[in-house]
Amino acid sequence: MARRQLLTEEERRLLFGLPTDRDALARHYTFTRTDLDLIAIRRGDANRLGFAVQLALLRHPGLPLAHIVEPIDAVVGWVAEHLELPAIMFAEYAHRPRTMTGHARDAAVALGLRFPREADLPDLIEAAAQAAWISDEGLPIVTGTIAALRSAKIVLPAPAVIERAALAGRARARKRAADALVADLTDEQRDKLDKLLAVDPATGITSLAWLKTIPTAPKADHVRNVIDKLHVVRGIGIGAEAQARVHETRFRQFAREGMASPTYLIERCAPNRQRATLVALLIDLENRLTDAALDMADKLIGGAFTRAKNSKEKTCVAKTKDVGRLMRLFHRTIEALSLAQESDGDALALVNEAVGWPQLLRVRGEVASLAELAEEDPLVRAADRYVTIRKFAPVLLEALTFKAARCKDPILAAVELLKELNRSGKRDIPADAPMPFRKEWRRLVAKDGKPNRRLYETAVLATLRNKLRSGDVWVERSSNYRRFDSYLLPAAAAAPIAAELKLPATADEWLAARGRNLDERLKRFAQRLRDGQLEGVELRDERLHIAALKAIAPPEADVLADRLDALLPRVRITELLHEVNQATGFAAAFTNLRTGEPCDNENALLAAILADGTNLGLTRMAEASQGVTRDQLIWTADAYIRPETYQAALARIIDAHHRLPMAAVWGGGTTSSSDGQFFRSGKRGNVAGEVNARYGGSPGFSFYTHVSDQHGPFHVRVISAATHEAPFVLDGLLHHGTGLSIDTHYVDTGGASDHMFSVAAMLGFRFCPRLRDFPERRLASIEPPSCYPDLQPLLGRRIKVDIIRDHWTDVVRLVASLKAGTVAPSTMLKKLAAYERQNQLDLALQELGRIERTLFMIDWLETPELRRSCHIGLNKGEQRHALAQAICTFKQGRIADRGSEAQQYRASGLNLLIAAIVHWNSTYMADAVAHLRMIGETVPDDLLVHTSPVGWEHISLSGDFLWDRAAAIPMGRRPLNLGRRRHAA
Repeated sequence: MARRQLLTEEERRLLFGLPTDRDALARHYTFTRTDLDLIAIRRGDANRLGFAVQLALLRHPGLPLAHIVEPIDAVVGWVAEHLELPAIMFAEYAHRPRTMTGHARDAAVALGLRFPREADLPDLIEAAAQAAWISDEGLPIVTGTIAALRSAKIVLPAPAVIERAALAGRARARKRAADALVADLTDEQRDKLDKLLAVDPATGITSLAWLKTIPTAPKADHVRNVIDKLHVVRGIGIGAEAQARVHETRFRQFAREGMASPTYLIERCAPNRQRATLVALLIDLENRLTDAALDMADKLIGGAFTRAKNSKEKTCVAKTKDVGRLMRLFHRTIEALSLAQESDGDALALVNEAVGWPQLLRVRGEVASLAELAEEDPLVRAADRYVTIRKFAPVLLEALTFKAARCKDPILAAVELLKELNRSGKRDIPADAPMPFRKEWRRLVAKDGKPNRRLYETAVLATLRNKLRSGDVWVERSSNYRRFDSYLLPAAAAAPIAAELKLPATADEWLAARGRNLDERLKRFAQRLRDGQLEGVELRDERLHIAALKAIAPPEADVLADRLDALLPRVRITELLHEVNQATGFAAAFTNLRTGEPCDNENALLAAILADGTNLGLTRMAEASQGVTRDQLIWTADAYIRPETYQAALARIIDAHHRLPMAAVWGGGTTSSSDGQFFRSGKRGNVAGEVNARYGGSPGFSFYTHVSDQHGPFHVRVISAATHEAPFVLDGLLHHGTGLSIDTHYVDTGGASDHMFSVAAMLGFRFCPRLRDFPERRLASIEPPSCYPDLQPLLGRRIKVDIIRDHWTDVVRLVASLKAGTVAPSTMLKKLAAYERQNQLDLALQELGRIERTLFMIDWLETPELRRSCHIGLNKGEQRHALAQAICTFKQGRIADRGSEAQQYRASGLNLLIAAIVHWNSTYMADAVAHLRMIGETVPDDLLVHTSPVGWEHISLSGDFLWDRAAAIPMGRRPLNLGRRRHAA
């Protein structure tokens, strides 16, 4: 049986590999004067060289020569060169094992080290267990074990010994974590946990399986179902304190295992491990169920107001002819009254003659109805959905405990009143009931002198929804509806991160520097604008006019692109995936949820990824495949495919692509762009996503993707088709997990906001949106606008510096929290946008953003190259979208999955396929360029920059998927294509 492995080959090379480039050799193997003296006392050149090599290896990687299994020619050559000895002498030294052993001991003594003993093994395992307390990943565990050995001045044992000790330590850490989670369980709780694994005769499934099946469609019955499950989870009585006894990473591992593992796999675990998994799962489930109930309630309440708005609009459209008719009648009435005034005639008689009193009296009610319609508040029609709201609201309010910063917050009092009315069965709202909503609603609710129950309850729930969104009101044991401040780092923890970002301690320092820069830039811009020195920009009729950019790609670039495309080998997508995996090792990132080991069925793994990316699904993929079965695909998808493994695999491809010389032709991996791509939903009704009028009347979702200047798609996230894109820009810039160092980012208008300008600048990113409404945007100044007389038509209100000063500490805490990754940027930016009234932190960010936006707008107007670079960057995203449409064609490109996690899998699979195609194309485009140059053709780099690696005409994306045949093809470079022929996939 093969030995279990903790590290990948790449990780072993990282920890134990020998350097080969001169910079690394110099860094690790430069000898001190003391070292040279020790080397010099050895007799003979061979001994001196051999001892020096042993001394070097004990320093890095810390292994004795006897445990080095890879070639050491580079190390020997470097040492020999610096000792001015012939490297060939090492071969003589290598044939004297006794001398080598003695020198190893001497070198260890000289470095203050000792060789490991058998008695060290328990300490080694304990060190590994300590490292494994916070992670199940092999690299940090082995790194912690090596650090403990070095701290104890012990020479590293063989890597296999270290790895076995690390495996034992990980097992010990898992057991300790399991023991900690179940430490306080009572016998009754243990019995309840065990019963979760028993099959319920009434349903035919286990209680655990029922609990884990969380509905996502926003329906009243689903909210009640989720609340029922929440009561079952709470009934077992697992407290949140159990989670605090283990590290967060370790806890999440248990919870993920419980969520992903079928009941029979959990039953196979030892009793303690089994119960620990259930404890972690139940704690996690309470959060998930709470969030699911609130998410569905949010959509149902919001949907009621959306329907109310749409219903009013439809009614108004339907009444258009009536409005026209009544306006004409009203116009004739006014004309008659005007004539009576001018002629001193009888007004009533003239009106009767021109219009007719009977006709006026007949339309009196119609006019009143239209007036009421025009003034109607959405609350009135939203309350028409009261019956639906009543189906879930009472159980939701009773099941959850809402909290606010003020214990006497009127929204909490209103919620308590509704709960009391529900318990008692009373229908009437007291006259002194708390009304924590806006004045217009208060007047509506109490319009008839007595509070209207339907309007009151609808208004309270709508207000509660908004406050939950913003964080003004929160729920304990929830992940998405926590207190706003709980997402932020404490001030003390934020300080070192702020220092790393070079954020000043006070707002005055920031404002002084930015104020000087802004003042100078505005004055210089005003002069250049007045003198007509801005290319393509002029001020006419107090409005900016910006000329469209001219295309910079010469016709020769298109010809070259066609030549390169024609030379690319024809390939099946199955073969392409195998080849890219061979080159990048991305499949090794898909590790087993429980064991951490990579998947040993490469065909099944690649087929599961392709099923996600093409939208084919596992069942149809199995039907269209040779070499994999449906059972294999289901097992592989459940055990290996998760959001974090998709992200890790994508990072491997992107990093490998970044290292390709061809990728540098398109960019340095320092700029990027992001944009959303709309995909229609395959469902109808409440699970169909949302409608965005830009894409027609079909509901759907948006895949929001970040693409580097090298064409690599390094991040993707599924978002609502109707939501603003700006909050999600920073998610991809801060949490992509690749080696790219992005410093400049381009977006379209949908990705821009003043919040983004301020936060991006403070995080060190240059934020460059292509603003569709650029001429309508106002510049801002810290100095009085009168200081810039030539810019008066372009200036908006002055920056409110007092707000920035008063809330600088909170701004810095927010930025540091985003940098540290304690909260997703989209979460915080959406919460700030959700406040019914703008809070002060929100206003401070907006004012900072107006400063940064003004500086950017001046850059944009003064620098045509910036406008051109932004256009090029966004075009790369559009090219990626075209390839995505070509890949995701099954089911007519409709995303039929109900849950957000399944939708994210589709997006992640699609993005990984695009990254693999970009890597493969880049590899063979380099070969094609080399071929053209070899046969004497000129291929200048300034034309290559206009080519792209996102073509797909040479790739067979559909048909039968022949996995066994693809795996059997010998690895190596394919010959370039000199003719055209097609393949099945």
